[in-house]
Amino acid sequence: MGEPAKALKPLSLEEYLAWETRSTTKHELVEGLPYAMAGASRAHNLVVSHLHYLLYPLARRKGCRLYVADMKLKVGERTVYYPDLMAVCAPPLENPYYEEAPCLVVEVLSESTEGVDRREKLWRYLALPSLEGYLLVSALERRAELYRKGEEGVLYQAFTDGEVPLPCLEGALPLEEVYAGVDLEPRPG
Repeated sequence: MGEPAKALKPLSLEEYLAWETRSTTKHELVEGLPYAMAGASRAHNLVVSHLHYLLYPLARRKGCRLYVADMKLKVGERTVYYPDLMAVCAPPLENPYYEEAPCLVVEVLSESTEGVDRREKLWRYLALPSLEGYLLVSALERRAELYRKGEEGVLYQAFTDGEVPLPCLEGALPLEEVYAGVDLEPRPG
């Protein structure tokens, strides 16, 4: 016999923000429902660290803020994510716990996050009027994928070496440096 049924009540943005500030676990909010976030692998953490190191000077030169992992991104009235990195050039919001107008969002793909990053988050991020680019950087293989908004619509480009051009930050990301010293996550097999 199972547990008794519990009523599922979606949270408002305000309820989520108040609850999240007291929680010992990070949660993303998807259509009002909180989802706990798992810890990341060594490869994932190193790739995020390298990305921050490489993107920070570009963001600072443009007068933008670069956030890593702990700043929330509001993409809807009841949906909030924690991107791995995001660059925001718009003035800060009154609420200090989230942003809503990034020009660049970066997610590092791992086995457990790849599906959500490629489907759910892709279309929600691209719907943001301020967004110029969505960059997926793999912790499973040496590969970066850029979705860039242009006059022709959304343009997609994949990279396995060389430099990735960065919309909004007006620079390039050298893949060699992103993966320096990183042992990639093994794919289960």
